[in-house]
Amino acid sequence: MRIVITTLVALALSGAAAGAQETKPVPKDSARVSVPGCTKGRIFTAGPRTVDEPGSFEIPEGMHLRMNGPKKLMNEIKAHEGSLIEITGLVRKGQHREEGIPIGGGVRIGPGPAPGGGTGMSVNMAPNVIHIDVEGWRPLAGACRTR
Repeated sequence: MRIVITTLVALALSGAAAGAQETKPVPKDSARVSVPGCTKGRIFTAGPRTVDEPGSFEIPEGMHLRMNGPKKLMNEIKAHEGSLIEITGLVRKGQHREEGIPIGGGVRIGPGPAPGGGTGMSVNMAPNVIHIDVEGWRPLAGACRTR
């Protein structure tokens, strides 16, 4: 009888462990992305993508992402600051709205503020930073470029 109970408990625990390894479903308004790049604090700067890296959500090189995640995970990432890493997480669709015309090298020419400042109008001078809910990361070969 003890063998039967022990076997059932072992099977139940192994089923729970297998369930814990599954990834969470992606909400309809989000996309799961994996992006190579470098970190500085909680800001992640996207690096160049290679041909063998899949991804339907285009994050151009040089784009800054604000990382959100559990404190333990963020501390692990912070320990690798200055090294090339790849983060995986959820990004809301529609956050990325580029204005202007791309001219290459991550540079865009866009509209400026109205002449005379205008009354009752405000100009949003804050950069368009995308938020990513980090689920995991992995180290990559190489180092980050410094300015």
